[in-house]
Amino acid sequence: MFRWIGRQSFRHRWIVIAAWIVFFLVTLPFLPRVSSALEVGGFSSPHTEAARARALLEQEIPEYSPATLIVLFSHPRLKPTDPAFIEQAHRALSQLTSIPEIGSISWFDQNPSQIAPDGSLAYALVRINLPPEESQRLKDDIERSIVPTELEVRLAGSPVFYADLETVTERDLRRAELIAFPFALAALVFVFGSLVAAGVPLAVGGVSVAIVLALVYAITRVTELSIFTLNVATLLGLGLAIDYSLFIVSRFREELERGTVARAVEVTTATAGRAVFFSGLTVLIGLSGLAFFEFLFMRSVGIAGVLVVLVAVSAALTLLPALLGSLGHRINALTVHRRAAETGAFWVRVSNVVMTHPWRVAIPVVVLLLTLGAPFLHVRLSSPDATILPTTTPSRQAFERFRAAFGDGALSPIIVAVQSERPVNDPQTIAALYDLTRRIAADPRVASISSIVTIDPRISLGQYQLLYTEPSLIHDPVIASAYRQLAGQHVAAIYVYTDALPASDQAKALLQTIRAMDPGPGLRMLVDGGTAEIVDVVDLMYSEFPYAALTVVVATYVVLFFLLRSVLLPLKAVILNALSLTASYGALVFVFQDGHLSSLLRFRPLGFIEASLPIVMFCLLFGLSMDYEVFLLSRVREAWDQTGDNRQAVASGLARSGRIITGAALILVVVATAFVSADVVLIKALGLGIGLAIALDASVVRVLLVPATMRLLGDWNWWVPPVMLRLLPERGWEH
Repeated sequence: MFRWIGRQSFRHRWIVIAAWIVFFLVTLPFLPRVSSALEVGGFSSPHTEAARARALLEQEIPEYSPATLIVLFSHPRLKPTDPAFIEQAHRALSQLTSIPEIGSISWFDQNPSQIAPDGSLAYALVRINLPPEESQRLKDDIERSIVPTELEVRLAGSPVFYADLETVTERDLRRAELIAFPFALAALVFVFGSLVAAGVPLAVGGVSVAIVLALVYAITRVTELSIFTLNVATLLGLGLAIDYSLFIVSRFREELERGTVARAVEVTTATAGRAVFFSGLTVLIGLSGLAFFEFLFMRSVGIAGVLVVLVAVSAALTLLPALLGSLGHRINALTVHRRAAETGAFWVRVSNVVMTHPWRVAIPVVVLLLTLGAPFLHVRLSSPDATILPTTTPSRQAFERFRAAFGDGALSPIIVAVQSERPVNDPQTIAALYDLTRRIAADPRVASISSIVTIDPRISLGQYQLLYTEPSLIHDPVIASAYRQLAGQHVAAIYVYTDALPASDQAKALLQTIRAMDPGPGLRMLVDGGTAEIVDVVDLMYSEFPYAALTVVVATYVVLFFLLRSVLLPLKAVILNALSLTASYGALVFVFQDGHLSSLLRFRPLGFIEASLPIVMFCLLFGLSMDYEVFLLSRVREAWDQTGDNRQAVASGLARSGRIITGAALILVVVATAFVSADVVLIKALGLGIGLAIALDASVVRVLLVPATMRLLGDWNWWVPPVMLRLLPERGWEH
């Protein structure tokens, strides 16, 4: 089949090239629209307890808003209690309620807890009647509606956080592209020595990325995709398209020396093209593991990755053979430097040394990889917040200003949704809420509580019961407003504030204590808030992860079994992949959680690893790392079929593929590490993790560990039980 594809691509090369050019030109008008069609966020699920609590509060409490905007006010001389300060703050937001989605505003002059203890600033809490991840579209309207005064005004909260996240993500993408393209070209020139040979993979990569992004835009017409799809599509699109092109161009130049251009195209597609197909299949399988997760971010990465693989493999099997057929011997034109003919002598020497002392090589390499992975043993998983943004963004600056003035936990309280069988204003319900809030407040980790029965410490239980006999007749505007915001017909909200960040161990322990409490007779309790969202999301992700991982591993094994016609080689490939993944996981913890190299990489340590990152890296890297296993073992299998000598086959396979695997890995590492320049810590971590894993995989794993383990296994590498052998189709490497 692959020989036939090569033959047809060569025979109709101008039609194939023209078709791809048309596809590319059609995509161009859609590229500027892609980012605006994508969604920010995507790290939550509607099936967690936190989400159910949030939905209950939205449904039952009239003035509860899922998204809030925090407007910080400060002045170098005036204090928040000064009449002039209060008047200017109200005037600054006087136009805000003209925006239809804006709800009520809680003012600091009505609630003294909204004034910083040191009197340096105060804030107004603006409720927005939109989900947090959709509220960012109001940012421009909000900023335009703020009336200038003498006060300094800063904005924090979900609308500005998500808006800044979108802006920074787009900026990161442009910067990474500017870095990746020239460095990838330099690496290709180094590998090939010819500008034409180097330019072909880069051109195929650029066309592939453009088509993938246009397809992403088309899919957004049907379903939501995350803004991070941009980065993943570009990283994978460039990396895979250039990688696959590199292997095919290299094999074409090798075959060109042995015969005609037509034969070179056919043999290249039948051999390297076949390996590319199976390599793409392993990447596709890895990315399909993300379909197990309902989180928009992870699902989007999976969809983008699948599109990348389909386009990259299609381009490598059709467009590239057509281009090579039209270029012929001109593929070597515009030589920049002449490389010595590839004899493979270096790789033969390396493989012979390794296979002469397999245990002495294998044991230290395994120990090295496990040592690099050791920091992952103390990993702390969490969900992203404003700290993933650079400190130069306005929302991050406002967030840090708020934290400094009010404490770490003030921006993200634990929210308890209490549902009662009787009406909330029933005396028995008020008594139960009064008891529950006092039990929660007695915990030393609780800084303060906000609820309908904690408005004023001077009000007794009996007075609350009397006060709420008829909520619509409450005369005090502050208490009336608080009741509307904190209670509905059968649901009441309790806001629990602590001095710790939502992702801290202290906040998580307090959450566990609250969830274990008995709310009282006739009451049912669900807990929301930043800490609850983090705990629930991590628990849900990692309850689904084993099924995804098992599916990916089994499917990859089956594909490699059919490709390599071996029982043990696919198993060994899975184990070696796990080792290189372990090392990259450890590096993530060492750098991004523990903070080593943070000054060099220009970020503040998070103190945790974003929960989805290890899962996404597993699904991405399991396929990407298998790329080099497929290309190496394909050449080894080819040599084994010719010689039947295991040691000679390993040496020959490494000699034929060593330089090109190193070059391909170098390019993918360059593309991945270009994203280390990102300002969003999540993208920076993903780029570093992928780059490090590929570097380790293509060097110590493929060059040292693979030959060592294959020498130890000997002819068992190629063992297949007779029953299974009958299931395998007969095939030759060029048919």
